[in-house]
Amino acid sequence: MRALVTGGAGFIGSNLVDKLIEDNHEVIIVDNMSTGKKDNINPKAEFWGYDIADVDENWDEVFKGVDIVFHTAAKARVQPSIDNPVEFDRTNVGGIVNMLDCSKKYGVTRFIYSSSSSVYGNVEQTPTPESHKLSPLSPYALQKLIGEQYCKLFSELYGLETVCLRYFNVYGERQLLEGAYCLVMGIFARQKLSGEPMTIRGDGEQRRDFTYVGDVVDANIRCATNLGVEFNGEVFNIGNGDNRSVNQIADMIGGDKVNVEPVIEPRETLADNSKAKRVLGWETTVKIEDWMKNYKEDMGL
Repeated sequence: MRALVTGGAGFIGSNLVDKLIEDNHEVIIVDNMSTGKKDNINPKAEFWGYDIADVDENWDEVFKGVDIVFHTAAKARVQPSIDNPVEFDRTNVGGIVNMLDCSKKYGVTRFIYSSSSSVYGNVEQTPTPESHKLSPLSPYALQKLIGEQYCKLFSELYGLETVCLRYFNVYGERQLLEGAYCLVMGIFARQKLSGEPMTIRGDGEQRRDFTYVGDVVDANIRCATNLGVEFNGEVFNIGNGDNRSVNQIADMIGGDKVNVEPVIEPRETLADNSKAKRVLGWETTVKIEDWMKNYKEDMGL
């Protein structure tokens, strides 16, 4: 398989690239390095520093012989998208339309899209199935939903097979410790290392379905290699099926805490992952408590 991974120098994308190369696949990375890291780039991959939203780049060379596209590139997180909706829209909507159009043009077999559980907004049912109503609360969430709709449309109009994976709060190796895209455990780790109290938004009882990056990678690869199923904009929840409160994560890190003003965010995320288990044969393998013990040792927490 010759695979193209957009955002392949980022957190999820680089983990996916490493696994694909470990499995002896050819890999092309496209990443403009706006949030990606040079150290994340696998030296066995072909690298292009293009912007996914730039239609004028030399995409002929990039897409030559590509079978599968894994579209992990995005401007992520809720609050930054509220602060910069136009900038986020260019990447998160313009970028996926360009990558879908290139995939159609160059004969890609299947397009696998990294979506987000944020498309659900505040949910009325937990665990939340894919059929739950969608009520995005931020530009980022809305842009992810638009991406899903574009995937389905390209399947219906052009026959391009597409799959949308709704990730639930991914954590793991190479997660960021600072910046707008940092996950809560990364923020807490950095604060503790700096001798600062951990800042908890609101009461800290908001709950998240934390899902290990290795399990997310496995879901992507299963979508690429499951050739017995035709995907036409199919959507799957990729979540652990279990959740923890922000307070519980802070307690796992250990240390002083301080409560600050809340931000706009769903109160709870919890995946009904039965569809992914049934169709993809996917299972989660890592619990956050087990991973956190090793993480704390590695970080010196």
